[in-house]
Amino acid sequence: QVQLVESGGGLVQAGGSLRLSCAASGRAFNTYTVGWFRQAPGKEREFVATTRWRGGNSYNADYADSMKGRFTISRDNSKNTVLLQMNSLKPEDTAVYYCAARSAGTSEYAYWGQGTQVTVSS
Repeated sequence: QVQLVESGGGLVQAGGSLRLSCAASGRAFNTYTVGWFRQAPGKEREFVATTRWRGGNSYNADYADSMKGRFTISRDNSKNTVLLQMNSLKPEDTAVYYCAARSAGTSEYAYWGQGTQVTVSS
């Protein structure tokens, strides 16, 4: 069983930065694929970024097109934490951000955090 807790959300002006953190409990978390998703009011949840284990200490990162060049996903396996650095934030980035995890070899995200609110003012 994996439990995920997000933190780091808040209110920021357009052009600013925030760093979200997803702290996990559970064994072998370093082998899990971890994704960040977001959901704005009245909109469907959308993919933001993911980090996928490739074996050893190697990971693949992938981003939604609108986040490329602005967001960076990273891992601190010593702390069982996945980070999402968000720069050049825009008002349209306002949403609740969720992290999710799935074990290697599975296709569905089985574990979700409670979400953290990010609000970007213009």
